[in-house]
Amino acid sequence: QVQLVESGGGLVQAGGSLTLSCQASGRTFSNYAMAWFRQAPGKEREFVAAASWTGGGPRYADLAKGRFILSRDNAAPLMFLQMNSLKPEDTAVYYCAESRYGYIYLEPGAWDYWGQGTQVTVSS
Repeated sequence: QVQLVESGGGLVQAGGSLTLSCQASGRTFSNYAMAWFRQAPGKEREFVAAASWTGGGPRYADLAKGRFILSRDNAAPLMFLQMNSLKPEDTAVYYCAESRYGYIYLEPGAWDYWGQGTQVTVSS
């Protein structure tokens, strides 16, 4: 069973930066993809960014393009999300997700494993 643990959330002023981390354990397969989603109060969970370990570069939602950078440590099961120029509307719980077949999906329901989430609050 894959376990995902997010860290790095917190309170930051608008315009500031945060870097989230996702640590994975228990993986027994080699082809997988990892993603960041977020969910604000009263809203649906939405796709932020993802990368596949089968090849290709990261994929970003429009809300993340130009501000967020997804990176990964291929030697360790780690994924990062560097968030710059944060806005109050970025306030949400940010979740790490994993898909065991290496495909990137925009729909949250298509991902196989989830972390518990980390809160990001951006003050104005």
